[in-house]
Amino acid sequence: MAKGFGNMMKQMQKIQQEMERIQEELANKTVEGTAGGGMVKVVANGKQEILEVKIDPEVVNKDDVEMLEDLIVAAVNQAREKAAELQAEDMAKLTGGLKIPGLPF
Repeated sequence: MAKGFGNMMKQMQKIQQEMERIQEELANKTVEGTAGGGMVKVVANGKQEILEVKIDPEVVNKDDVEMLEDLIVAAVNQAREKAAELQAEDMAKLTGGLKIPGLPF
């Protein structure tokens, strides 16, 4: 029984190391969200961290700040959604598609 437990612990350590490797890779992958026909662009990494926001000067209108705010929110949400999908895809490779309670995805 102790040998089985030792093997299980080794497997868990291997999974933990693989998860850390995937997280490092996700930090280096990027996705893009856009709104307003590309007038607002948001770049996020695979860990859902926003890295960059680009705003076309033509969409900046002091009389309609609310529209610009809405475009930024839409682009950020799209970028974060794509990053979450990327993260789920990469983690699914580790788990074989199984949802394992306690894993960060």
